[in-house]
Amino acid sequence: MDSATTSQVQLTVNGKPVTLELDTRTSLLDMLREHLGLTGTKKGCNQGACGACTVLVNNRSVNACLTLAAMCQGASVTTIEGISENGRLHPLQEAFIRHDAMQCGYCTPGQIMSGIACIQAGETYSAHAVREFMSGNLCRCGAYQNIVAAVLEVAEQAGGRR
Repeated sequence: MDSATTSQVQLTVNGKPVTLELDTRTSLLDMLREHLGLTGTKKGCNQGACGACTVLVNNRSVNACLTLAAMCQGASVTTIEGISENGRLHPLQEAFIRHDAMQCGYCTPGQIMSGIACIQAGETYSAHAVREFMSGNLCRCGAYQNIVAAVLEVAEQAGGRR
């Protein structure tokens, strides 16, 4: 790669500082998977239509396949690998298990990251609001009812629905 098509990207990923020299066309998804080995973020449609690649950038959900890594200069990125604390599952991961909110599991990382963003945004005042907020995350297995139940449970535990 020549310097005209590369750039240095500095960001924080899952609480750790990262500096990479990347092709300017590298998506955040490819950076995470191919350069950092964080394969929990899934490549589904690679067109922003399925939500399997959802991560948090500065606590907002984004489709990593549509986001250039260079656009994240200085940002804080959180992936599914970064939400557990001290080896303990995130409360939403635990709720997904309790509510059987996954079947094949391919969409699950993106669903969980979107669910966390939904809770943080306070969009949990009704099941309809959760479905609307998470409408960009598709589940081929149809576990939507259980996904919404898991998100609502964690929102309730975190201080109630708004």
